[in-house]
Amino acid sequence: MLSKLKVLVLDDHAYQCALLKDMLEEAGFPHVDTALDAHDALDQIWREKHQLVLMDVDMPGMDGAQFIHELACRGLNPILAIVTGCSRRMSNSIGLMAKERGFAVMASFIKPVSTEQIGSLAAGLLRKQTAPAPVRAPAGADQSRPLLDRRMIENALRDGSIQAWFQPKKSLVSGNIVGAEALVRWQHKELGLMLPSSFLASLRAYDLDHELLLRMLDDGLRAYSIWRDQGHRIPISVNLSASLLDLPQLPDELHAMVSGLGIPASDITFELLEDAMPTLAGQFHMGASRLRLKGFGLSQDDFGKGYSSMYNLISTPYTEVKIDRAFVNGAAADESLAAALVASIQLGRQLGLQVTAEGVETLEDLELLRRIGCDVAQGFLISAAVNVATFCELLAYEPNSYFAPLSPPH
Repeated sequence: MLSKLKVLVLDDHAYQCALLKDMLEEAGFPHVDTALDAHDALDQIWREKHQLVLMDVDMPGMDGAQFIHELACRGLNPILAIVTGCSRRMSNSIGLMAKERGFAVMASFIKPVSTEQIGSLAAGLLRKQTAPAPVRAPAGADQSRPLLDRRMIENALRDGSIQAWFQPKKSLVSGNIVGAEALVRWQHKELGLMLPSSFLASLRAYDLDHELLLRMLDDGLRAYSIWRDQGHRIPISVNLSASLLDLPQLPDELHAMVSGLGIPASDITFELLEDAMPTLAGQFHMGASRLRLKGFGLSQDDFGKGYSSMYNLISTPYTEVKIDRAFVNGAAADESLAAALVASIQLGRQLGLQVTAEGVETLEDLELLRRIGCDVAQGFLISAAVNVATFCELLAYEPNSYFAPLSPPH
């Protein structure tokens, strides 16, 4: 809990350090230290093992970007919160840099900081502490080689140790759960629950994406059937690496699995992950078109990042666009993010697509999404991914036990 966290405030202004220290202590953090320059902060973190650092960006001697670089070089990995008088864009840029270096960035505040903002930081940390911790690679491990044995992964895919957990998608109009995204987890016999960051790179290094897709779809179909027997109709979303569209028979294989259980193809949506594109010319659009012709929903995932583009959105028969969390998280307090969010939602609606926002973590962002006409939201504010039994408990609190299926737009 918060009482066990060691916190460091880094700011070159003594008054700001004292102010934040008081706010943090009032919010429930009893162990708060301060540092007036980055070099001292690095020494303190090394010595005291602080788990949370509130850091300024514009500092003499060593700025915020250099400080994050030094943390990474020294193997120090505290949770970061950025507190700065710089522009919101500068703050966002530093935050992205930190995330790319593997740091968890809990918040980004523009001075002056309020007690409400520190309170929201505390609430976010409490949510994070209740989530399972990822299993990390051993220090000094060779990152160029898969960390896990191929046979071990194949066995886990076969016996169900690698399994789907489900994150609910909620309508911003009715408040009902209107879908579930299947997300991979590994219930390891010795290591406990493993998040995908612990094993997905190894799985992909062994070219097991196809096996993973079939595992996730099979688990999703089983969950759909369980919920249907309880009187619910919950459409399922499954991630599909675009590189698998090189397999010409994939749409037929997937349709056979779904139709064999008497489940409408329209209740299954494949979220295209553009992490690796097909190697065969034209195969992306051929595969995407065939999936739609089979009746499946099709979602452009992480819209606004990576390979995703406006041209791809209008040239592929998508039924849903999912706005990346980078444009959602913190948008209520950031005019630039809010403008990009409004434009994305308007575009999706004008194209007749269901618009889903990922990464919803605060009530302020949720209210903003509702005001600007977003259809569906998912994120930790609503629920983390949970197993089938826990999802059943979430459904028990639904105002209506049954609602009409989501018909994908054409």
